[in-house]
Amino acid sequence: MAHFAFKAKKPTGEIYSGERDADDRYELYRMMRESGDEVISVQEKRVGKGLHMEITLGGLFGSIKTIEKINLARNLGLMLEAGLALSRALSVIERQSKNKPVKKVLNELIAEIDRGTTFADALSKHPKVFSPLFVSMVHAGEQSGSLSTSLKAVADQMNSSYTLERRIRGAMMYPAVIFLVMIVVAVLMFIFVVPTLMKTFTDLNVPLPISTQIILGASTLIRGQGIWVLLALALASAGLWRWSKKPSGKRALHAVLLRAPVVGPLAHEVNTARTARTLSSLLSAGVDVVESVDITANVVQNVYFKDVLKNAKDAIKRGELMSKIFEANEKLYPVFFAEMLSVGEETGKIGDMLLNVARYYEEDVDQKTKDMSAVIEPILIVIIGAAVGFFAVSMISPIYSLTSAIN
Repeated sequence: MAHFAFKAKKPTGEIYSGERDADDRYELYRMMRESGDEVISVQEKRVGKGLHMEITLGGLFGSIKTIEKINLARNLGLMLEAGLALSRALSVIERQSKNKPVKKVLNELIAEIDRGTTFADALSKHPKVFSPLFVSMVHAGEQSGSLSTSLKAVADQMNSSYTLERRIRGAMMYPAVIFLVMIVVAVLMFIFVVPTLMKTFTDLNVPLPISTQIILGASTLIRGQGIWVLLALALASAGLWRWSKKPSGKRALHAVLLRAPVVGPLAHEVNTARTARTLSSLLSAGVDVVESVDITANVVQNVYFKDVLKNAKDAIKRGELMSKIFEANEKLYPVFFAEMLSVGEETGKIGDMLLNVARYYEEDVDQKTKDMSAVIEPILIVIIGAAVGFFAVSMISPIYSLTSAIN
């Protein structure tokens, strides 16, 4: 018997929190459904020394990388398909692993399974390591007797998302490094080069144009108040970061992201691909439609896409078609997504249709990130050239004026 802290919604719409004992979280879901309430979130707790201690283990398993989880799911699926028992397969992976946090969590999973706990319940005790998507697909695989297939599907889904993220990060890395180098070079120029020219201009009493005065003023500020400037920037960054974690901040930043000239269309397609891939994986594994949509809403990062998925979940509960919600939100989800989903609902092959959608948009994002890398380079060259030109003209203009006056 485990102890759970949960947040639930009553049929009247009232949201409340509470704690309850159950054999596992699926039993808790069943009990809450029987009472007419809907579970929004649940966290297992362990009772010890009179206190409820959350089993988060975030610090201990924080070093487990996504690629290691992908390999775990894929290798485990292959060994189960070959006929190995689950406990033995986990033991083999544990002996092969060189990562201490991975070995630790695998040993705990083996101990739980040996005590008769289901694999999904064992995984759910490590929420910082295994996502709800991972746990739900494993649970569906255990229920249907196709755990190896579910694990390979989990590995494919995680690998696709991981690859997509790496491509986007790779496309953004080059301009980020260039801008960082530009800032460092500019600061060094303001500290070491500009003061020498400033002394020359002062000694010769040369009239200075506005651009030169701006550069000299920036140099004076950085050299005299550099620490305070850095402190102000750090405080502003911290304030912006904290604000971005609040609901209002998230909505504002995500809205700006979706409307940005180059990044906006890419963000639309990334969220569409992630929605299609996640839903396809869950539905193909046999996970309930409502639960699949709920988990997908947690996987998708943009709050506006989350809102659409939450509306879709409510529509499904009312007996409506999920595709209608996506059709009504074509500014976020493209028409192609809704049409393919509608075809899937008509033919009973939603998983297959969404998989095709995911592949289409993943390939499109891949191509766009490659094109973006090719476009960014000449833009950066123009920006760097403009900055260097502005600095050169600002510093040379007074000297040229002085030379002209002497002649």
